[in-house]
This record gives sequence, C-alpha cells and structure tokens, in this order.
Amino acid sequence: MTEPNTGSNEAELLAEPRLVVEPGAAARVSAVAAPVLEGMGYRLVRIRISGEAGCTVQIMAERPDGSMQLEDCEAISRALSPVLDVADPIDRAYRLEISSPGIDRPLVRRSDFERYSGYLVKIEMAVAHEGRKRFRGTLGAVEGDRVHLRRDDAKPNDDVDVLLTMEDIGEARLVLTDELIAESMRRGKAEERKMRRDLGIAPPQAPHAEISAKTTKNTKPKKKPAPTNTKKHRLAAERARRGEIEPDEGD
Repeated sequence: MTEPNTGSNEAELLAEPRLVVEPGAAARVSAVAAPVLEGMGYRLVRIRISGEAGCTVQIMAERPDGSMQLEDCEAISRALSPVLDVADPIDRAYRLEISSPGIDRPLVRRSDFERYSGYLVKIEMAVAHEGRKRFRGTLGAVEGDRVHLRRDDAKPNDDVDVLLTMEDIGEARLVLTDELIAESMRRGKAEERKMRRDLGIAPPQAPHAEISAKTTKNTKPKKKPAPTNTKKHRLAAERARRGEIEPDEGD
C-alpha cells in the first residue's frame, strides 16, 4: 500500500480536475459549487441529489490534504447557500448538506486512485468494460488514464487483473477494512500533531511522566531504617537471654 501523496503542490491539487463526475442536475450544482470551493481552498469531491427530506443536495468536499472538520463544513455552507440561491440550479426546494468524504470515500481524481493504491475498492462503470459494469478488488498502479484492479470477485473464466479507464468510471468507493481504518486513524493523529505545531501548542505530557515529575519534585527520598536482625543483634539477644549482658549492648 502506498503512503498518501503529500509532496504535491497545494495549488496543483486544488486545480486537479475530477475524472468521475455527475450527470444532470448534480452537474449543474457542481458547475456553481466547484469554483466557490476552490476559491475557499477546498476541493469538490461529489454532488449527490436525493429525495430524502423532500430533496437533499449533498456536497462532499475536502481540503487538498484530504482533511475536513466541522468548522470547514459550516464555512462552506455559509458561503455556498447564497450563491446557489442566486444560480438556482435545482428547480424545487431543497436542503443543503455539506459533508466530508468519510473513511470509505469516493475516488474521483487521479491522485485519489494513486493515493489509495493497495486498498480494496468497489467500482461501477458508467461505460461497461468488456461487457461488465461492476468490479471489486484491490487497486493497483495508475497507468496513463487507466488504473489497474486485481479483482476478488472474478469467476473461474474471468480475468483477475483488469485495466479500467478512469473517465469511464461512474462511481469508485473504498471498502471499509481494518487496514483502511488504521490508516485513517494514523492520518488523524498526524493532522492533530500538525495543527498543534501550527498553533504553537506543545504536545500534552504523558500521564505517567506527569506523575513521575510530581513525585520527583515534591517527595524527598526516605532514609532507609537501620537493620535490626543482623548477626550482631542476634548474638547480643542470646547473651542477654543468658544474663551475660544488658539488652541495650547489642544496639
């Protein structure tokens, strides 16, 4: 599995076009939303229009590094709502919903397919590949405008390794696995450390280290008590028992 690509220039990532796009009304929303998002420093991931709660327009977005916080969603909603009201790409009342891509995210750009090489995906083709539209398997390398896929759903006479044209893909989504969850958690911790560094906040001290520091600072070492069961003491006690010496002599 490859590590997430962090070497690309942020401006290049912002301007990178999507290869997997929506048709119809979602495309009209995309035409309005994408420039606004890019101007704010975000990338459009996907537009989905559903009949939930009357009509819901879901806009999925992210920062170029793949991160997305609640504050980002709120900022995008405030900026996009008036623009969409003026452009009016939907011919009925709707509810606007801004969200992050999530762990089992869609893959829509070349960099997405490169970034998640080695992970399990489900792919549905908009244009059939050799008579088949649905595939599931492990992403391989990107080669030109196509991506390798090693299928885990292949039948005995099917090709296990296929090469799919990315622009012919209708939807590609990561499958939730332990490896993907672990990678997401690792990235989350890395983003938190970066945020703390950017804000000048030192990482919190480990609890055991804090307790140890308090003990060292506030507690003086105790003096070890003198031994009371040495050979000298035992001999003195025996002599005292016999009446040869006073008991205090052995101390």
